[in-house]
Amino acid sequence: MGAHILVVATSHNVMNDGHATGVWAEELAAPYYVFLDSGATITLASIKGGPIPFDPRSVNGGEPKPDCVMRFLADRAAMQAVQTTTPVERVDISTVDAIFLPGGHGTMWDLPGSKALAEKIAALDAGGKIVAAVCHGPAGLTDVVNNDGDPLVKGRRVTAFTNSEEEKVGLTKAVPFLLETKLRSLGADFVAAPDFQPHALRDGNLITGQNPASSEQVAQLILEALEANRVKAAEVAAE
Repeated sequence: MGAHILVVATSHNVMNDGHATGVWAEELAAPYYVFLDSGATITLASIKGGPIPFDPRSVNGGEPKPDCVMRFLADRAAMQAVQTTTPVERVDISTVDAIFLPGGHGTMWDLPGSKALAEKIAALDAGGKIVAAVCHGPAGLTDVVNNDGDPLVKGRRVTAFTNSEEEKVGLTKAVPFLLETKLRSLGADFVAAPDFQPHALRDGNLITGQNPASSEQVAQLILEALEANRVKAAEVAAE
């Protein structure tokens, strides 16, 4: 396919309750290999640049980890990329076809408030490029406004980690705000599935997923949207 996908991760590594956080490994690893296996070029960036912190619960502990996470942790090229990310403000988006924001609770602190991220997302959206996020990644959409000055998510079907899911993992007090509540307050048409079930939505060029289990589904929707854009561009060029 040859698409260029920009992945922007959190640089934040601690929650209000003092617990370590960061990106949730499955939400980075599952899409990473879907993109890589499709032939896409991946640029891995983060808010501050440098090493991406991983939520330790997503890479350690007694629970079995998804195959994609084990593959990622053993992948020398992937781990090198994770250690040497470009600060988002330095990324040239002129060749970017899609932007993807993996989640993890760290995103709730530094994706909102990143002017560079918001401006890049707005520019890609205005250009008809794909904007996608999963789980807590949609926190990076909350400060983005379109050309009319309206919130990017206003009137659009989106999903994200729900208030119910946040309550069930016991972290409603550990985060700076509840993501579902915030998205609804911005006018989003928030669509939730049962807790922790795979659920992803595409509304035009905007793609969102509810939780870690939705990561691969989000990635597949991104590829579908990229192919639709490619076909459309070819039709325009042929006219």
